[in-house]
Amino acid sequence: VQLQASGGGSVQAGNSLRLSCTASRQTYSTAWFRQAPGKEREFVAFINWDGDIIYYNDSVKGRFTISRGSAKETVYLQMKSLNPEDTAVYYCAAPIYYLAQFYARPDVYTFWGQGTQVTVSS
Repeated sequence: VQLQASGGGSVQAGNSLRLSCTASRQTYSTAWFRQAPGKEREFVAFINWDGDIIYYNDSVKGRFTISRGSAKETVYLQMKSLNPEDTAVYYCAAPIYYLAQFYARPDVYTFWGQGTQVTVSS
């Protein structure tokens, strides 16, 4: 599976961005992670193929929304009320099997997109 992430950019605090991740074929689920300089990769959000199971990191709840497009191979991450702490490279990822748990662990994901930079200035 190949994943193509896009949509990053530089914005001021309080603004919004929408990231996209398009897979080359159907996957069980898709997750977004982010990694800031000098920090470990952090779970952001998860959505299953049907779009009816969604999880968020507490730090983005109420501000970020993960969803699937009409072409279900594309997953979006709508990010609102961005703040400088959201600055990171954002990656989308997909597993090779169904995840009933451990969805927040990066090591359970086999396929990764190339990453897209999000920079939020104060």
